[in-house]
Amino acid sequence: MGRDVPVVVFSRDDRRQYREKVHRCLDVFARMLRESRFAFEHPLAGLEIELNIVDARGEALMRNAEVLAAIAQPDWATELGQFNVEINVEPQELSGDGALRLENDVRARLNHAESRARSEGAHLVLIGILPTLREQDIGEGTLSANPRYRLLNEQIFAARGEDLHLCIEGVERLDTHADSLAPEAACTSVQLHLQVSPDMFAAHWNAAQAIAGPQVAVAANSPYLFGKELHRETRMALFEQATDTRPAELKTQGVRPRVWFGERWITSVFDLFEENVSYFPALLPLCADEDPRAELDQGRIPELHELTLHNGTIYRWNRPVYAVVGGVPHLRVENRVLPAGPSVLDIAANAAFYYGLMQVLPYDERPIWSRMSFQAAADNLAAAARHGLDARLYWPGVGEVPAAELILRRLLPLAREGLAKWGVDGASADRLLSVIEGRCLTGRTGASWQVDRVRAHGGDRHAALRAMTLEYIERMHTNEPVHTWDA
Repeated sequence: MGRDVPVVVFSRDDRRQYREKVHRCLDVFARMLRESRFAFEHPLAGLEIELNIVDARGEALMRNAEVLAAIAQPDWATELGQFNVEINVEPQELSGDGALRLENDVRARLNHAESRARSEGAHLVLIGILPTLREQDIGEGTLSANPRYRLLNEQIFAARGEDLHLCIEGVERLDTHADSLAPEAACTSVQLHLQVSPDMFAAHWNAAQAIAGPQVAVAANSPYLFGKELHRETRMALFEQATDTRPAELKTQGVRPRVWFGERWITSVFDLFEENVSYFPALLPLCADEDPRAELDQGRIPELHELTLHNGTIYRWNRPVYAVVGGVPHLRVENRVLPAGPSVLDIAANAAFYYGLMQVLPYDERPIWSRMSFQAAADNLAAAARHGLDARLYWPGVGEVPAAELILRRLLPLAREGLAKWGVDGASADRLLSVIEGRCLTGRTGASWQVDRVRAHGGDRHAALRAMTLEYIERMHTNEPVHTWDA
């Protein structure tokens, strides 16, 4: 969840001061890493889930302020578009029946929110991109009222100097322009947080990068945008393009995009923060009163406001997070590749698959990133987003194989081993991982189910998308996993 910011106009002096402050924060962060000031006990797992708001016809409903007022719970917040909301689930342990408790907790919160949303004529949908969303639904007027979003919009377009060009080649072709970052609001995701020690951060980030492709292949749930069938996980291409501050000339020069997979394996969390400072100009140059050096010299833990604000405007698919909770600093890997939905059980299964792998791969004597090029990991992600479970992915010792085969033969056994190391009881682990197995065996993900249903309806595309969306919502509430849904 992004930090709220005031409405403000930035001067050249603001930008100079902010650059100096960010570099000071980076120096302090390096010192904190050297002096081992980070507390770390047991790995904790947390998540954020973004949702869409629709009316009774399955169309986008621009009423997040009213829906949030009806829900009236502090763990719910606005997202970029007025048809988006977000729930934040605090970090917790997965041991014992923790995974089941997490699933039940999320279901209870969503059920409460849905019942309250209905009082506003609204419904909540867990899906990567709302299939009924039309271009006319997206514009600057649909941005949420939070000043952060208006300010981000202004700064991104000031950096670009021209409208956004959205061009996605898939099953069909989308080629259009946008005069605001509102198309980004179409992307609704699940973000998985894993708290790790500084010494083990690089290994966890590298592992998360290596498995991003398989994660997306088995969880794809975003085949439609503005009425076009595009990629199995269209959300990734859309997010990359909708937040791009680079005009065509800067792309040609090799300037990095703000939505970024990266370009190398790392040896320290410092590598990522240093790249962020070195490669990306500030979008929100807001300085806090805190002097991070003075705070550290006096034995207090600095918030590093400027560094964390800057980090929040660079959208790595696996983002490093520095935070201070109760006066204690910690580090998290924020995994951002997964779409929302289709059901809470599907989300829980995706989380179990990820967290299980992250208890094994970072500790391997011959780590995956020592046997696999970084470019191969990036290529896997691109192929998975485009083709879902039909993608062919590379893995050391296996070569290039169908995504389902890689997951079934290599990754699911590792995930099961990892969940055992978390202390997750066997019944819970089997239940969740059987969902991943079921998708691989049937070839059915949220994306393939959506496409099959729309093709079955035929006729007018938007009418078919609306009918499919209403069917999706009905099945979502059963909490049955998508691989069991009738096509």
